Amino acid sequence: MLPLEGIKVISLEQAVAAPFASRQLADLGARVIKVERPETGDFARNYDQTVNGMSSHFVWINRSKESLTLNMKADSGKSIFKDLLKDADVVLQNLAPGAMNRLGFSNEELHNINDKLIICNISGYGSNGSYVNKKAYDLLIQCEAGFLSITGTEETPSKAGISVADIAAGMYAYSGILSSIIKRARTGKGEVLDISMLEALGEWMGFPMYYSLYGDKEPKRTGSHHATIYPYGPFQTAGEDTIFFAIQNEREWVNFCENILHNPDLAVDSRYCNNSKRVENKESLQREIEDVLSTKSLHEVMNELEENKIANAQLKNIKQFANHTQLRERKRWIDVETPVGRIKSLLPPAANSKEDIKVSPIPEIGEHTNQILTELGMDQDTIKQLKDSQVI
Repeated sequence: MLPLEGIKVISLEQAVAAPFASRQLADLGARVIKVERPETGDFARNYDQTVNGMSSHFVWINRSKESLTLNMKADSGKSIFKDLLKDADVVLQNLAPGAMNRLGFSNEELHNINDKLIICNISGYGSNGSYVNKKAYDLLIQCEAGFLSITGTEETPSKAGISVADIAAGMYAYSGILSSIIKRARTGKGEVLDISMLEALGEWMGFPMYYSLYGDKEPKRTGSHHATIYPYGPFQTAGEDTIFFAIQNEREWVNFCENILHNPDLAVDSRYCNNSKRVENKESLQREIEDVLSTKSLHEVMNELEENKIANAQLKNIKQFANHTQLRERKRWIDVETPVGRIKSLLPPAANSKEDIKVSPIPEIGEHTNQILTELGMDQDTIKQLKDSQVI
């Protein structure tokens, strides 16, 4: 038995944050019914066509779900939605600010239908405050949370290469729903989760926030180097290859100087004898380090660092990551069926094997509409009428 077998989730979801959360629930065995617009569906379906004609975003976060097309503005569409909620456990949504209220499905109205519902609302800025109606996309939240102020080079602020605000909100929605399911088992009542992308990413900004609030300056943008630890980041080896490594304490620093640089005097040099000094004089120290490393190959340096128990990594591109030896040796890849054929996917981090999760296909738009409406007691004539009137 999977952990969430028997849990029914109704998700009015789009883009990344809510679909990312609901896919985690689906992986654990929950039945996730994804409510989509008739004909067009979730707009993330059309972000690109790189995965055999499907969107890379969509295939990433929409496996193991059922797709129901439903016009939520039509009275008959609202009636169907109400019927779905009567025996549901969770309703999850990340529609535009205020959209659920305008549709007649405020938190209070949802609990009037089913007081055991766990209601999870994901938005950019939360359900109150002066920003409540402000549109929010991932890059914009990265700006508002101060993320861009510490990411990039000294000259150029840079966004993260993935949707970190969406993912953060999705993960807090997922963990919040799980804790609410446990709480409901004790109380018998549902509750409302108000997940803000700003607050989710803000939680991840704890270190620079405290550094800035209680220090006399904010962390600088330092590219791929660490802002407050040195050496920690990229260094050039022979052939212009790049090695990343991290010195975390003074013991490692002495070891590095003695066994990698073969210059024990550098460890006690007044310019570099502690981390604060090394950060202050990092330009000259980088030259000292690269004068030695540039005479050695990338793999030679990696081997030396590994032998001396100094953390290190090779700068890999995405295809190299996808072919990572460790992922292959740990059997972390599974196959997932899609409307355009089978694709590779990574096992969720907490799953030990394919048997620990539910792996069913990525749905086509409205693929399960007929099945779901039949379960609600509708006959085929009624379903056809709904389709003809563009309710489904």
